[in-house]
Amino acid sequence: MKQAVSAMNPDRIILAITGASGAQYGLRLLECLLGAKREVYLMISQPAQVVIATETDFGLPGRTDEQQIFLSEYFSTSDGQLHVFGRDQWMAPVASGSNTARAMVICPCSSATLSSVANGASRDLIERAADVMLKERRQLILVHRETPVSSIHLENMLKLSREGVVIMPASPGFYHQPTTTEELIDFLVARILDQLHIEHSLIPRWGEPQ
Repeated sequence: MKQAVSAMNPDRIILAITGASGAQYGLRLLECLLGAKREVYLMISQPAQVVIATETDFGLPGRTDEQQIFLSEYFSTSDGQLHVFGRDQWMAPVASGSNTARAMVICPCSSATLSSVANGASRDLIERAADVMLKERRQLILVHRETPVSSIHLENMLKLSREGVVIMPASPGFYHQPTTTEELIDFLVARILDQLHIEHSLIPRWGEPQ
């Protein structure tokens, strides 16, 4: 399926959802980015599709072109706002520094993806897109979701942090006194949106009235 894409602009965000538990974080972030009228380049790994089917009742199709249709209809996107790419679409804009977004978020980020990005593996489109963000010195955020972490994980995080990558463990806070799972998800998504400098009203900020 050939997809028309517009010229690079500062409101374009890459979102990758990988196979760690916590698919709800990625799906909620996608909803918020689209709701904020950002153009989103989306990649969902095959392990992530398994996790989505296990953790949610989202009903995501397996084929990339079907995913784009489904998600565009589900989130009522405007024309050309959402572009979904598969792991081997090497002609996708995200594969080159000459045509990419201002920021990329991997949410959730599996330990395998963390390792691949830290070591420049670039074996699939998600890893290549992250490698592009690193070499172009653009914003890259990894929302790692696994516990406990090994020394290998920590060393990979340190290596990426020294390259300017933002490491955000999926560890929601409780100062807003959450009573639902959705509020815990929104806490983390709010922090990601803050890093992207995208306005939101998901949760009260520290010191503000509840």
